[in-house]
Amino acid sequence: MTKGTILIVDDEEKLRSLLRRIIALEGFKIVEADSLKSAMKSLDKEAVDVVLCDVKLPDGNGVAFTRIIKEKFPATEIILLTAFGNIPDGVEAMKSGAFNYITKGDDNARIIPLLHQAVEKKQMRDRIEQLEQQVGKKYSFENILGSSPLLKEAIGLARIVAPNATTVLLLGETGTGKEVFAQAIHNAGKRSQKSFVALNCSSFSKELMESEIFGYKAGAFTNAVRDKKGLMEEADKGTLFLDEIGEMPVGLQSKLLRVLETGEYIKLGDTKTTRADVRIIAATNRDLEKDVKEGKFREDLFYRLNVYTITLPSLRDRKKDIPALAFFFVKLFSEKINVRANGMSTEFLEKLQQHDWKGNIRELKNVIERAVIIANGSQLDVIHLPSELRETQLRQHALSAFDLSSVEKLHIQRVLIHTGHNKAEAARLLNIGLATLYRKLDDYQIH
Repeated sequence: MTKGTILIVDDEEKLRSLLRRIIALEGFKIVEADSLKSAMKSLDKEAVDVVLCDVKLPDGNGVAFTRIIKEKFPATEIILLTAFGNIPDGVEAMKSGAFNYITKGDDNARIIPLLHQAVEKKQMRDRIEQLEQQVGKKYSFENILGSSPLLKEAIGLARIVAPNATTVLLLGETGTGKEVFAQAIHNAGKRSQKSFVALNCSSFSKELMESEIFGYKAGAFTNAVRDKKGLMEEADKGTLFLDEIGEMPVGLQSKLLRVLETGEYIKLGDTKTTRADVRIIAATNRDLEKDVKEGKFREDLFYRLNVYTITLPSLRDRKKDIPALAFFFVKLFSEKINVRANGMSTEFLEKLQQHDWKGNIRELKNVIERAVIIANGSQLDVIHLPSELRETQLRQHALSAFDLSSVEKLHIQRVLIHTGHNKAEAARLLNIGLATLYRKLDDYQIH
């Protein structure tokens, strides 16, 4: 991300000059204004990331100006400069949408860190808007959100292999986005105009998986009254994505190996071979080399799949990407349930970045969805997080308004309303078992 553009608004030339020198050392582009009127002209002419504005100006009040900026340029962040001890102005500014406030002459050490944070937040919002413009379009490398070195390395490797038909093996923990990567590889390749077909190998028994992948002829087994195309045929001249390939039964692995070696397979109940012009992208969260040694995975298939391997980083290894992902999911789910997206508190974001995220992006997505539901249009705060992400002792102001049991009861009620009282879906969103949900419904007398 670029350093960004800062608009300094203050009627004191000496203070503007001082701020300009300090901020310019960080590589930011500087724009200056000595009044609210000239500041608005600058905003109309130039894309500004952050406005650093005095509260008291000859032609108006910085707090009121904050509201005007937020209405006209909602993504632009504002940091207000207040007089010493004038906390009410700062609090009012935050309520009006300001990113933060600084006390003149007392908080100089805070200016640069706050500017970096505010610029990063603004540029995240810009990136999210770009992604939203691509909603409904195909997955691409451009809309994989994140800028961590490990993610960039994975994207770089994927870009290299995308144009040809090479078999790809994606490695990574559950929830790291392997299917998104597979679709991006497909869409960047020569087969992009043909089908992308996905199958999760952990979702089927051996018999069902074989018929799903390879299809069958009428009479192949009881109730097979007509021919059925398999996914291999559905993906003809396109891409077949086999997720959790490590769960494929050993007996079926030989049939996949034949496709990779000869481009042919035999449908269930058939006697002749069928040609397969399909690119295979496989993915797993297992240690396939270990499975090979233990006889759980064919060695010859492993080497056929292991031609080009890409390891996707866990969310723990790319924590700098968490705020961008969180902003995206907040906006996504706010629109989905038709509530106003009102941002996240600093403490909320800190908790997200402190968590281990064993379920990776999928877990983060679920946590944000639940938080948006319970917040119901208010700013997301620590109180809206699941218990395992919250502090043991919540802040006093939170405890004065809520006790944990009432928060949990309210949370469950809102999730039930959101799911139309579908208890199985509610249990999924709450990340608890169905039996646990029924027990809590009894405990809280929710009917």
